Parts: sequence; C-alpha cells; structure tokens
Amino acid sequence: MIAISLARSAVSSPNSSKPFFRLSRHSRSWSSYGLNSALAAKGVLVQDQAFLNLKPTELLQKGATLAESLSGLPIHVRGHALRGSSEISKPQFTKLLKQVTSHISSISNIYVHDGAIGSRSKCNVKIRMISDGPSTILAFSNIVWETTTRAISHDSCPLTVYAAESISPGVGNTIGLGAGGDNGFIAADIERSMLILCGKAFSDTNGTKETLVALSEPVIFARGGLPLPARLLVSGDSVVLLFAPEDVIQNCAAFLVSKDAGVVLSSEGVVPFFRIGNTNTNGPRLFKSPSAIVLVTSDDSRTIPPASKLCPGQAAYHFLAGYQNGKFVPAFHKGPSSIDPLELAKALLCMLKEQQIPSFLVNAKGIESAGKDLVTLVESALSMNIPPFQAEGGELKRRYKSFVSEKYQQLPEDFSF
Repeated sequence: MIAISLARSAVSSPNSSKPFFRLSRHSRSWSSYGLNSALAAKGVLVQDQAFLNLKPTELLQKGATLAESLSGLPIHVRGHALRGSSEISKPQFTKLLKQVTSHISSISNIYVHDGAIGSRSKCNVKIRMISDGPSTILAFSNIVWETTTRAISHDSCPLTVYAAESISPGVGNTIGLGAGGDNGFIAADIERSMLILCGKAFSDTNGTKETLVALSEPVIFARGGLPLPARLLVSGDSVVLLFAPEDVIQNCAAFLVSKDAGVVLSSEGVVPFFRIGNTNTNGPRLFKSPSAIVLVTSDDSRTIPPASKLCPGQAAYHFLAGYQNGKFVPAFHKGPSSIDPLELAKALLCMLKEQQIPSFLVNAKGIESAGKDLVTLVESALSMNIPPFQAEGGELKRRYKSFVSEKYQQLPEDFSF
C-alpha cells in the first residue's frame, strides 16, 4: 500500500505563468509524484492523499462496507456496443466525465486500485480504478485479477474506471440521461476505454462486469485473443468450453469453474475474465487449451439429437446463430458487446482449425433443470465416438438459414449447418 500526499500550490514556475504542482514533505518518493502525475493526466487532482492498492483489511479500516447487491441499474454506452444498453452521446459523456473528475478531485482522500481482466498473457487488459471512497475499491478488487502498477503504466491501452460513490444523485439528469438512476448508473465510452460508476453502481456486480467485458473485448481481440461468453468445465484432465442458455448454466453452476460468462481463449490457453471465488490473487490461473468446445442448445422439437459432433465450420455457424429453443442469440452473448458476432465466429473458426479443437452440439431439452445430467451428457460426448450432426427434417435448417442470411450478408464458405 502506498499513501501519497500532494500540495496544490498556485505558485508559478520561473519559466511559466501557469501554476505547477509541488510535492509536500509527506510524499515518500519520486514514484509518488509519478502516480499523482498519472492521476492528473486522467483529470483527477489529489487534495490530500491517494491510497494505492490497499488490501481488503486496510479498506475496511478506512470505512469500506459490503453494500447490498443491486441489479438492473441503467447502463449507457457510447461506441459500438451491439446489445443490451442505451446510448450516451460524446458531449454527454464528456460532460459527465468532467463532473465526475471534478467531484473526485474535491475529495480529500482518493483510492486507486490496479487490476486486470484475463491472463498474464499479452491478451489481457489492464485496468485502473480511481474512486472517491473505499467501498467501490473493495468491490472492484474482489472481481479483477491482480497486476502491478508498472504493468498499468507500461500498457498501451489500459482501461480507466472512475467511481463516484458520493456524487449527487441528480448528475444523470443534468447531462440529459433522464430519470431512473436513483441508485446510480453505469456509463462507458468504448472508444476512450473509460467506465464511470455513479452512486451505488458498484453494487450492480453483473452490470459492472458486463460493461467491463464490452470495454475489454476490442483490446483482447486486437491482441490475438478471443473474448468468448463461455464457461469452463473441468473434468479430469479435460478442459471444456461450454456455451449454453443462461437457465441451463444456472442449474449446473456447481460443476463449473465459475458461473460468470466470459473467458479469453488464446494460443497460450484459456482463462476466465474475472477472479474465481477466493483464488489466490498473485495472478490468474491459466488453463490449458480446451479439450473440446460444447455448444448447448434446447430444442423441444427433438430435431437436434441429444449429442453430435461438429466440424469447425459447423461449430462456427451454430455459435454464430446461438439457437436456444426457438430463439437466436448471436454468439450466445446476451449482454452488451463491442465485437461483431460474425467477426468473432470467423476468429473462432480459425482457432478451432489451428488448435484442432473438437466441437460438439448437445440438446439439453428435458434435462435443463438437472445440472448433473447435463454434465454427464457432455462428458459422454467427449468420451464416446458419437456420430456427426444431422438434424431430422429440414425445417430447422431453413430457420437457421433465414435468420443468419438476413442478419449477415456474407458468410465464409466453411460455415455450414
């Protein structure tokens, strides 16, 4: 933990008429000045002290509390988020950012925490949170992987999260976002790699995670990783990437590495986006490359067999469609996303071919509520020589084709039902 103090003095330097910052005698070292300079570059000026990477026990001593969990708070995203959020304009976000940074700068003690999404590899995303209170930092530190301050400063595209716990509840109205955010709201700008949490927004863990994922996806993708809305199932020596409807996942959550959707798949292996329970935070656990990818659907027409094998082109096609009992959820992604599902499906196809990862399609209809039965079905698909996928009748194939061709004009030749 580092506590930093900076005296703001309206004194002019000898060569300039502009005010400059002077280190107080309480500052520990030149590196302290470096952090304050980094915060100033993000629009936040330290009044008294900035606490960096406090441990949970230290945050509790500073008054942090474990707030009651909230859900469904408004999410406003600027950029190319494709689903699940409302828009915020560039002027609105700029105005909000100015109000939030001014508010945090007015607070005596500022809290800073550095973390990461994904593995230690080149595909991960570094994050710095700057907060006006310790409670948000405590919640944030419980979901992100640890990283070093040096890693933040040397990263070419770190995310910045501003948390304003004590800002006025009416801040959303003042910038034209409207009512509906009494408990707070979440705002993100994908192009600027910035996230703002106002009020009690940090208590909406799912909303915060979904927005962090949307912000992280372009960075992970650009660095050669695949940000996938999958879960990890580990069975013996096998690591399985599982794509499934949410209701199915909830019933087999006890058998999964984490119930949170989101993994980074790369040539180095696979790792969840967020920390796994009480996992040691010295670094994220990197799992080996998947033994298989399993796409779980729920089809009450029984057109889809209980379990069948897919070639890479079929796996990419079914992944893109995301068929779930009469509905299509492209790329199995229900939250906001900043990556075109077709581009993600193309990249998945390449990864399946390069790493020679086998793929399977499982119909969970009738066993959705029995998580153990689903896991047993998945395990049997991996161990048995099951036949290639072949749907009964042509109606389902026509529905797939109608949805996919209407939504995506040009598919790779390898894509097939």
